Amino acid sequence: MDLPFIVATLTRRGLLTPGRPVRIASQLNALRKWGWSLAGELRQAAARDPGRTAVIDEDGVELTYQDLLERAERMARSMRAGLGVQAGDRIGVLCRNHHGLIETIVAATLLGVDAVLVNTGLSAAQLGTVAEEQRLRLLVHDDEFADRVLGLPAELPRLDERAREELVAGALPGELHPPERDGRIIVLTSGTTGAPKGARRPTPNGFGPLVSIIDRIPLHTRDRVLIAAPIFHTWGFAALQVCFALRATIVLHRRFDPAATLAALVQHRCDALFAVPVMVQRLLEVPPPDPLPSLKVVAVSGSALPGGLASAFMDVYGDVIYNLYGSTEVSWASIAAPADLRKAPTTAGRPPHGTRLEILDDDGEPVAGGRVGRIFVGNEMLFEGYTSGGSRETRDGLLDTGDLGRLNADGLLFVDGRADDMIVSGGENVFPSEVEDLLAQLPQVREAAVIGVPDPEYGQRLAAFLALHPGETLDPEAVREYVRHYLARFSVPRDVIFVKYLPRNATGKVLSRELRRYYG
Repeated sequence: MDLPFIVATLTRRGLLTPGRPVRIASQLNALRKWGWSLAGELRQAAARDPGRTAVIDEDGVELTYQDLLERAERMARSMRAGLGVQAGDRIGVLCRNHHGLIETIVAATLLGVDAVLVNTGLSAAQLGTVAEEQRLRLLVHDDEFADRVLGLPAELPRLDERAREELVAGALPGELHPPERDGRIIVLTSGTTGAPKGARRPTPNGFGPLVSIIDRIPLHTRDRVLIAAPIFHTWGFAALQVCFALRATIVLHRRFDPAATLAALVQHRCDALFAVPVMVQRLLEVPPPDPLPSLKVVAVSGSALPGGLASAFMDVYGDVIYNLYGSTEVSWASIAAPADLRKAPTTAGRPPHGTRLEILDDDGEPVAGGRVGRIFVGNEMLFEGYTSGGSRETRDGLLDTGDLGRLNADGLLFVDGRADDMIVSGGENVFPSEVEDLLAQLPQVREAAVIGVPDPEYGQRLAAFLALHPGETLDPEAVREYVRHYLARFSVPRDVIFVKYLPRNATGKVLSRELRRYYG
């Protein structure tokens, strides 16, 4: 990425403002010694703004950047001296969003330890599989998961919240030096269709990844940011990285509650919110506060925006939605700004600076404009492969996202869904996402999901699962007629099933495998 662009973007976002020379020198020295790992980012923030509030938990705990760094260092020293954790080990982190989660991840990176961010929605059996496959040396978990970890091997040490606090409080004096190897962050893929896989996240090697994001999403130094997206997810972790780089004040709640989130946005005068789309939908289902929060940015990612959601939210809270399309494997691919979403509410936007995006056919050749193909992406933060040893197909430095999509005449990207979600019904290719977006626009529908199911005559057929707003009703044939009016006949769902809610994982993605259980 070219230096003039980096300097211009950092200046616009307030990162190159003058400050006390001693603190600036200490900040730069921290980055020189520790790099752009999470530990390095926290050290630079504590060097430049030691007394600035770094984290505010929902229970009222507030920690400055200096407090947060000292607690993470104490935990790192205790893990090394008391538990024998050392560079190259892997520890599991099974925590919701609170300061203890952040301290644990930073402590791991201080030691050169890999931190496996465990999805809080995993079952006990899945957790056991993750512990075995990732060869965990230690598991740090919130108290609420005590029952879920009972079945893990007895030889795997476990730290609940009290034990973690005892490590912090009882740390022996000592000094930490940059480890010989960088500790990697291992994010588990969403596992909506099968067992989650561990994806090794690279450590940034400069300002490029940060600049790619904040050039398109107008976040500024010392903003106040509520991270509602789970930090164990790629999007929530990316939010944490950006906040450290910007020396922002981070507001955290363990669980997402729409009314409590709106109240916190107002109480803490938040400038930005990081969320997943289903959270934005839930915010619209509760009365807006008076006054409204003074949000400049609502950054969403993690799953597709349902049709009309962006426009409906911006009609209430202003033109503040920024939709980032990406994945655990490619980090980011494109970003849609409010103007893009006003023009085309389901667009995934355009690639940010320094990102290459191409739509290719099965032979690796570019497809014509407007045609559907496989989405390939290249940027500075492509993952380093799965911990199992596998990877994804690459072509000319671009990584296969596993999604299908198209570019319109204005260069806007539209994602049609996962390649393995496309169904062939009677010889016709059908994308469930197109039908979902249409059904979501029905005023009676709270949320919709469409999947392919086996059919003896056509090979596959569409099944629509609809959760309605309280007190609303719909007739299945009326739903089919509605789709028939707007889409081709092969896009009409043969089955229309009404459910109380859609099964989702902790990041808000619909669990297709759970819906298929309706068919045995």
